[in-house]
Amino acid sequence: MPRVSFERELQRLEGELLELGGTVENAITESVQTLKKRDLQGSQSLVDNDRLINKRRYAIEADVLILIATQQPVAGDLRILAAILDITHELERIGDYAKGIAKISLRIGKGRLIKPLIDIPRMAEKAASMLHRGLVAFIRRDTDLARTLPSEDDEVDGLYNQVYRELMTYILADPKNIEGANSLLGVAHNLERAADRVTNICERVIFTVAGEVVELDT
Repeated sequence: MPRVSFERELQRLEGELLELGGTVENAITESVQTLKKRDLQGSQSLVDNDRLINKRRYAIEADVLILIATQQPVAGDLRILAAILDITHELERIGDYAKGIAKISLRIGKGRLIKPLIDIPRMAEKAASMLHRGLVAFIRRDTDLARTLPSEDDEVDGLYNQVYRELMTYILADPKNIEGANSLLGVAHNLERAADRVTNICERVIFTVAGEVVELDT
């Protein structure tokens, strides 16, 4: 395969990666919106659509492996392809967190949430924004952006801790609130983990560009 064809195929793969990322980003925000609205049909759709996310992940992975096997790329090209494999895995896992939130929504059913959702939607918005910019950093090979994003995870962690403390007050006020509190805590935990996965993507960006293995935990 001539070099121009390789570059064209690489651009196609990156485009599919961005499309998958957009789907996952929407799943994160929609999972919380359907929970907030008590939209059980929307929650079920998110659960069902997770199969499509998985299917698209494995299709990209198969194409990458074929390209590696047929072209035997070296150095920078190989790091890019390896990064696409890793990032699609991270996206699939983030999609699982969105599915987990949707399943919690279905489990709650039409029952009333024990508290209004204020910080949890903020967590979802922040995690989705971090994911979007993490993928931009990869496509642009922007290591500066990749290095700054993980620090924003502190904000997500802070919101999680705030949700946790508030839910504990509901439990202390009435032990009957335990089940409802645990459900919302599960939602917050999924969002916290989604933001953590963005850090992994940022680490892969730096390795792709610089060949440097770094840990960006804050």
